[in-house]
Amino acid sequence: MNVHSVAALVAVAARRLTAVKPAGAADKRDLILRAATRVFAQNGFFQSQVADVARVAGVAAGTVYLYFKGKDDLLVSIFEKSMEEVIAEGRAAVADVADPAERLRRIAHLHLGRLGRDKHLAVVFQVELRQSVKFMERFSATFLQDYLKLIRESIADGQASGTFRQDIIATTATKMFFGALDEMATNWMLSRRKYDPTTEADAVVDLFINGVTTQMTPRSPQVRR
Repeated sequence: MNVHSVAALVAVAARRLTAVKPAGAADKRDLILRAATRVFAQNGFFQSQVADVARVAGVAAGTVYLYFKGKDDLLVSIFEKSMEEVIAEGRAAVADVADPAERLRRIAHLHLGRLGRDKHLAVVFQVELRQSVKFMERFSATFLQDYLKLIRESIADGQASGTFRQDIIATTATKMFFGALDEMATNWMLSRRKYDPTTEADAVVDLFINGVTTQMTPRSPQVRR
C-alpha cells in the first residue's frame, strides 16, 4: 500500500466520522430535551435546575451546557422544536385538501393528538410556557404566528370560496378556533379522566363551523382583515 492509498483511506475515514458525529449529537440533544420536558412538567420550570435535567437524561451537568446555554434555552428549544414539527406536519396534512372545513378538521386532530400523546409536553405548553410574559411575547411573535397563519389560510380560503361567512374577520375566527383547541387540550391535561383528546376534535370543528343555533342571525357585514 503506497502513500496515496493510505491518504485516501484516511480521507474516507474522516468523512465517515464527520457524517456520524452530527447524528450522535442530535440524539444527545433530543435526549436532553425529552428529559427537560419531563422535569419541567413534574417540578415546574422555575423550581427545576439544569442538574435535575442532567440526572434524568443520564448525563453530566456539563454535558447539558454543551448543547444549551441554560434552563431558559432548554424551555425555548422545547417550544421551537415542537412547533417546527407541528407546523411541518400541519402543512403536510392539509397540502392535498381543497375543502377548508376538512383542513380545519385535520389541524384539530393534529393539534389535540400531538399533545395527547405526551402529557409532559402538554403540561409544558399549557402551563409552564405561560408563566412568563417574556416567553409568551417571544413565542407569540415567532412560531405561533406561523401556526395561526396555517389556520387563517384555511378560513380565508373558505370565505373566498363561499363556504364560510364573509361577514366575519378571518383573524378573529382564527383566534377563536385556536382558543377552542387550546381549551380542550388544557381540559384534557387537568382532567382525572383518561381519554383521548382527539375525540373532541370533530365537535370543536363542527361547533366552529355551524355554531350552536339552528338558524344564523343576520349581522352587519364587517371588513375582513
